[in-house]
Amino acid sequence: MIPLKDENPTHSFPLLTIILIASNIFIFLYQTSLPGPSVIFESYGLVPVHLLESPVSTYPTIYSSMFLHSGLGHLAGNMLYMWIFGNNIEDVLGKFRFIIFYLLCGTLAALCHISTDLHSEIPMVGASGAISGILGAYLILFPYAKVKTLIFLGFFITIIRIPAIVLLVIWMVIQVSSGIIASDGGVAWFAHIGGFIAGMLLILPLRSLKH
Repeated sequence: MIPLKDENPTHSFPLLTIILIASNIFIFLYQTSLPGPSVIFESYGLVPVHLLESPVSTYPTIYSSMFLHSGLGHLAGNMLYMWIFGNNIEDVLGKFRFIIFYLLCGTLAALCHISTDLHSEIPMVGASGAISGILGAYLILFPYAKVKTLIFLGFFITIIRIPAIVLLVIWMVIQVSSGIIASDGGVAWFAHIGGFIAGMLLILPLRSLKH
């Protein structure tokens, strides 16, 4: 299933959502222009063992890693979810609380990932943790909003409208099951899970602070 568009109008222009998407795209284009992209991952990606050994100097990589992506598919998937669901959360929270929420979810997602492998030397990159927080918030606030979704059933492909709760619960089940059975360190599944739970827990308190 690939979400294409939600039917959930906003009341304000999603400036920060657009800025975050544009920033991620710009940085991806920059990193792909480098002769050795792995260098930027080692310098600005989040390496769990480095954070534990030198927390003060490496703490900023929690945030720099949120703007790096391992490939075009990684970037495109994250930005698609950000575009579909981020504008509504920004609309609810307002600009300032939205960016605080985004960074908090990304931070908690990173810490969740680190807790699963404290001595990992593999850099974690991607906005997935923070965007997972947006998905968790969306589930709490708009569970029955309809989402136009591309469905693949063998050779049959169609677009259907499904409630966000169905799409997001299936998404979460995939993350949990993948995190349990995955044997490699290629995807930070527990960062997705941690970010999603953080978004669910933080959205209502932050929304209440708006007034």
